[in-house]
Amino acid sequence: MVDPDDTAAGAGDGRALVVVVGAGAAGLLAALFARRAGRRVLLLERTKDGGRKILISGGGRCNILPAQVQPERFVTDSSRHSLRNIVRSWPLEEQIGFFERELGMRLVLEAESGKRFPETHRARDVRDGLVRRLRDAGVELRFGTAVTGLRPPAEDGASWTVELADVAPIPADSVVLATGGLSVPATGSDGMGLGMARALGHEVSPTYPALTPLTAEPPVHAHLAGISLPVTIRAPGARPKFETTGGFLFTHRGYSGPAVLDASHFATRSGGAAPGDRPTLLVQWTSWDRQRWDTELRAGRGSVGSLLSRRMPSRLAEQLIGEAGIAPGRSLAQLDRASRTALAGLLAEYPLPWSGNEGYRKAEVTGGGVGLAEVDPVTMQSRRCPGLFMCGEMLDAFGPIGGHNFLWAWTTGRAAGLGAAASVGVLGLDAQA
Repeated sequence: MVDPDDTAAGAGDGRALVVVVGAGAAGLLAALFARRAGRRVLLLERTKDGGRKILISGGGRCNILPAQVQPERFVTDSSRHSLRNIVRSWPLEEQIGFFERELGMRLVLEAESGKRFPETHRARDVRDGLVRRLRDAGVELRFGTAVTGLRPPAEDGASWTVELADVAPIPADSVVLATGGLSVPATGSDGMGLGMARALGHEVSPTYPALTPLTAEPPVHAHLAGISLPVTIRAPGARPKFETTGGFLFTHRGYSGPAVLDASHFATRSGGAAPGDRPTLLVQWTSWDRQRWDTELRAGRGSVGSLLSRRMPSRLAEQLIGEAGIAPGRSLAQLDRASRTALAGLLAEYPLPWSGNEGYRKAEVTGGGVGLAEVDPVTMQSRRCPGLFMCGEMLDAFGPIGGHNFLWAWTTGRAAGLGAAASVGVLGLDAQA
């Protein structure tokens, strides 16, 4: 169990000080790598224990990394070239080795979901293990400490000033902002770091809740709540082209599941626009496309309902048959061309009747943020404020669910920690640990 009042010894040795603000996934890695690079490191966190998004990830199991790196599936308004370089800067196999070595646990790949979990399937083991490694390395941890502002060095000064609530400010040789975004505010996310970045002159892309469930008003499919199945969702007209395949879940308020979350940024970015202006999301309920369904509906035997129920949950089949205006017990031989065409369209290109989203309260991540052009893609150092480094969710990039956003946090956190250490002198012997 993490003791939030404990602080590590050995951090007050007179060497240059790196202050890391935020003890989420990115901040924990930044602090560890900066310390191993030979710097004194102070990690400040406003909550009593830190790493709260780690604790809730994967339903408490922590999908720590994806099966493979897929830069093309990340979303950003910044340079995709920069994004690819950042995502690939710490190879996946090296990350797997790092966590297995540091946490003393094997990572297991869940083939069905494409996610990697710690063998204990306990998110708390990941969070507590990382905090323990920081303490062992000599990082000073201060939980329950609110940072209220940052002041860059004066023209004739050498230090940053980290301002704290009701406590004397702290001078720092370099600062790493790892404060997260706005998603899941119950974990302590409030966008503080984004405000600091703006105040220091950085360009920040408009933020929005990403990877969040969609709602429908009225909830026309509430009676199907609890039904789940694998689907493919497409966003016609999207640039770049968008398509995702994964689980779909009907809820009492709308729709959720991996496929919906991955597609939700097209919906959430509309900002509650009028119905005619909302992006269209088309659902293919099975692996069969429109042409295949048309063929099967023409050539099949028995009733329409029996054919559909062999390919999807019966209640969903009944819903789609009803929406096509077809009697449930109608035989396939009695289907006219118009009915067959209408039903095939609903089966393969169903326009999802969403009207809103669950917002930051249930969003996995924050879309938008500090533009990638604002930071050096190798060190994460601000191009506007030397000595300031930014990483994790506050940057303008996010990936699909399944460990990609942790990969982004681990990768950018490590880079920022090493960059912050290097910015104030020669790296120590453990910089590549």
